[in-house]
Amino acid sequence: MRRTSSRRLFAAAVLAASVLAPVTLAPAAAGAVRGTAADRHHRHDRGDCPHSSLDRATTARLDRAIADVQQQAGIPGLVVGLWMPGKGNYLSTTGVQNTATGKPMSPDLFMRIGSETKTFTVTALLQLVDEHRVRLDDPISRYVSGVPDGRHITLRQLAEMRSGLFPYTSDPDFVHDLLSDPQRQFTPREVLAYGFKHANTFAPGAQFEYSNTNLVLLGLVVEKAGGARVADFVQRHVLRPAGLGHTLFPRAAEFPEPHAHGYTNQTLSGAVEDSTDWNPSWAWSAGAMISNLDDLHRWARVVATGTLISPEAQRQRLKFLPTGHPGTSYGLGIFDSGGWIGHNGSIPGYESVTVYLPSKKATLVVLLNTDVTVGGQEPSSLVARAVTQIVTPDHVYDAAAPTR
Repeated sequence: MRRTSSRRLFAAAVLAASVLAPVTLAPAAAGAVRGTAADRHHRHDRGDCPHSSLDRATTARLDRAIADVQQQAGIPGLVVGLWMPGKGNYLSTTGVQNTATGKPMSPDLFMRIGSETKTFTVTALLQLVDEHRVRLDDPISRYVSGVPDGRHITLRQLAEMRSGLFPYTSDPDFVHDLLSDPQRQFTPREVLAYGFKHANTFAPGAQFEYSNTNLVLLGLVVEKAGGARVADFVQRHVLRPAGLGHTLFPRAAEFPEPHAHGYTNQTLSGAVEDSTDWNPSWAWSAGAMISNLDDLHRWARVVATGTLISPEAQRQRLKFLPTGHPGTSYGLGIFDSGGWIGHNGSIPGYESVTVYLPSKKATLVVLLNTDVTVGGQEPSSLVARAVTQIVTPDHVYDAAAPTR
């Protein structure tokens, strides 16, 4: 995504490297978080390991590629899960979940998933469309008052990132207020106010611009039309039916155990800090959710195939439109990057990628505990690209996305 500001804040990183602007708040500091050689407890799932059934040559290439990216990007710890029916599976857990203790990463950890939250919010919205409680081409003004040009911005345009509404995470006052008090509890209306004080950036539908303002508004729509808090609606109508028992929409800074510590340089000083217990309320229905490897493995196929919504609603979700970057297009709260369908996420301290390749029924999940960029690139995108270059060379994730 294109950045609208020099501040990354909640780098809502959607389209792999920079097509969908991440929730980036502060200027990037030099260098990422690096553990010592002793800290980098490296556990790979090799060909003779029950956790890896890919052939030995492919497993070895993946091991080397992931290790190279981890070293070059200074990633403290990461988990990579790959499932390829007919060829085998692969699991790699490398590095540390806590740089202070050196405790190694493990595949069962809860992680903040940032903008992957959008796939859950839009699924809830599409369920309401199926129930005829909302329509995609309704104006947002029908559900939320005070939206600039709200009579001409539709729910569809919000989900497509084509509303023209200013991204509140790019507002300097918001960045300062959040970084001055990362434990602050924000309300949806409070964060929207930061964006609404700016003029819209273009006419509704005119172009693509990633904006978390859009998804916070859709969270309010889900609440009004669904008659429940968005967290409760998502729990009852999305998480429970999908069998996601380790995924949650937190109300504040709660973080189930076990979880990895997260490290960010989106700080007032630009120095790397532990952001594990920062309150993600400011990201709300755009990026506050928490999950783990097993649940995201399940969710990748659910969201990409439309298990929880009607075939017509899924067709609407997968109407991908250009983003302005070759190889990446965006639908309704979901993207297609090199044929891989899903979303990525970035929130201070954490990044993730959860994607599904329909042509091979393959799933890739990447989880890591830093959002410190390298040469303007999201570290999660570097990992996903390296993996797909090996296993699906005709379908490379973020093959052509430029750096920020």
